[in-house]
Amino acid sequence: MIKRLTVLVSALGLALIPILGSAPAQAAAADPAPPALADGYGLTQVGTATGTAHDFTVTVTTPQVAEAHPIRIILPSDYNANPAKRYPVLYFLHGSPDEPANQSFPALLNAKSMITVIPDGGRRGWYANWRDQDTAAGAQNWENFHIDQVIPFIDANLRTIASKKGRAVAGISMGGFGAFHYAQDHPELFSQTASFSGDIDMSVDSMDLRLAVVASLTNGLGAFCSNVIGDCNSKYGPTVSSDALFGSPYPVFNADWKWNEVDPSRHMDRLKGKDVGVSIYVGNGNGNPLELEFWLEGASKHVKDNMDAIGMPYYYVDYGNGSTWGGNCNGGHNGYCWARSLEDYIPRLEQAFASAA
Repeated sequence: MIKRLTVLVSALGLALIPILGSAPAQAAAADPAPPALADGYGLTQVGTATGTAHDFTVTVTTPQVAEAHPIRIILPSDYNANPAKRYPVLYFLHGSPDEPANQSFPALLNAKSMITVIPDGGRRGWYANWRDQDTAAGAQNWENFHIDQVIPFIDANLRTIASKKGRAVAGISMGGFGAFHYAQDHPELFSQTASFSGDIDMSVDSMDLRLAVVASLTNGLGAFCSNVIGDCNSKYGPTVSSDALFGSPYPVFNADWKWNEVDPSRHMDRLKGKDVGVSIYVGNGNGNPLELEFWLEGASKHVKDNMDAIGMPYYYVDYGNGSTWGGNCNGGHNGYCWARSLEDYIPRLEQAFASAA
């Protein structure tokens, strides 16, 4: 088991080095400035927005999470030309230890009829309110930040369809967990949710993935950090306890009850009959146990099996080694596969939004 975990954790660290789309487009001299947004809902903006009128980033502070955090906003091209029109919103959650600036997937940038909001989720925030708020990492109430602050902040400042039918949440890797976790906790807020190579099984059935999450907290990547990534603290933040996120991760005398409570795979029933569309995209790492995607495929299959068992509808794509998926996808945990998956997902999401209007 120790050897297996070492292999998986090493794969996790390597996979989390961003291999995403191209860098965000730089603002040309003639591009109009980003719109001015008003502070509110516990968020205070720092400095001025950067980017263009249609792809810009604001940075905010809040007592809910330590430090300042960017929120990237991508508006459809006709937003300014149609001042009476309102738009649905996709909340897109990034992986670990990535950041909103890197989420420049063409399908997101070219979406025709929706707003995309990419809030910072921290290097290893895991889109949750940590059980232990008294660590070297400071306040870590990510769910409060996103649900109670970012969503109303966006609705107050932009012409959104501020209702369940006009809101979706999706994410990559760590963000896939966040998307399902938020949808399960708040089915009244979201009409669609999607996971792209997501950590959507935190149960003992995927103990390797659970312990890889723990490694992101404890900087347990060991020598791999020093030799490949560099200083782990600079990537993931200060070392905290294995119990900081959801309490004890070890399945002894129900000590891991909180992990089981937030595990998406065991609680898909929370979305059954709630008018929430579910989509899952995953590869198989070319069948190589040294690839993180190999283990994430297993997690996704567990979720699929549990939805089948309760008769839930869903959209499921396992592109295997990527040979039939296109876009240079090799079935691994990388931006080529996610870009191709988003090319499939975004038109379907926009159609779902249109049908619900």
